[in-house]
Amino acid sequence: MTRIVVIDLHGQFTHLERRALRDLGVDTEIVSADAPADEVDADGVVLSGGPDMDRVGNAPDYLDRDLPVLGICLGMQLIASELDGAVGEGDYGGYADVDVEIVDDEDPLVGSLAPETRVWASHADEVTELPDGFGRTATSDVCGIEAMADPDAGLYGVQWHPEVAHTERGKEVFENFVAICESA
Repeated sequence: MTRIVVIDLHGQFTHLERRALRDLGVDTEIVSADAPADEVDADGVVLSGGPDMDRVGNAPDYLDRDLPVLGICLGMQLIASELDGAVGEGDYGGYADVDVEIVDDEDPLVGSLAPETRVWASHADEVTELPDGFGRTATSDVCGIEAMADPDAGLYGVQWHPEVAHTERGKEVFENFVAICESA
């Protein structure tokens, strides 16, 4: 059975990320960000959302594990920050419904959502510059980089929260990530 862990970056929806995976029949658990990454058994990793970079603990170490990683909101920003992209303050802040345009319909994580989908996202902070090797896979009028991917490295990020009911087709994002993990 596929095992995907959710690294708790102290977000308010972390339990919903685990539930979304569990509902897909995945062996999953929430793991503390302070747990040593090399001691966690997994086929894939979700870096949860969260309030700020000050409490990410050992989460950056998962980027070196050669496992598929899905960063959600702060998790995506962590990936960008650790891999020499850039993160900055968003113009819109707060949570809101956002219409997202999928710009890479071949992307294994979000391509199936093309041409657009409605999501629930916070834009207090956002990725402002992609790390080397990453492509922008989604955009919106609110944020230039709503999703990013480096499929060769197995690293993916979405600014929005696929685990909440307000996001259309959020379950599909998790289904796609499970498929990525199963084929890795």
